[in-house]
Amino acid sequence: MDGKLDYRWHLRKVMADRGMFSTTDLIAPLSDRGITLSTSQVYRLVVERPERLSLKILMALLDLLACTMDDLIEPVATAGTTTRQRKAAAAGTTNADGLGDLRPKRARIAGTTP
Repeated sequence: MDGKLDYRWHLRKVMADRGMFSTTDLIAPLSDRGITLSTSQVYRLVVERPERLSLKILMALLDLLACTMDDLIEPVATAGTTTRQRKAAAAGTTNADGLGDLRPKRARIAGTTP
């Protein structure tokens, strides 16, 4: 296989599908299943993509959200380790840089008189 494996974490979407729109909605159901996490830990679990996840927490999430692992974790193949060349700011940039027509307007500072 040429590409590296990666994944997408869909906990926020699965929670929204179940009518849970606050990260703190997970604290009590997880506690009922013997998992004690702080509010900041639950927030990071929902908002960020976890790099290390306890299987007990994963099984508790699957149970309380009544979903499968495929609903929470989507495996994706990433492209190889190619790096693109960065252009200098003075050189002409194109819309292909990902910003489109969004460019900041240069600030003009008028001289102050005492």
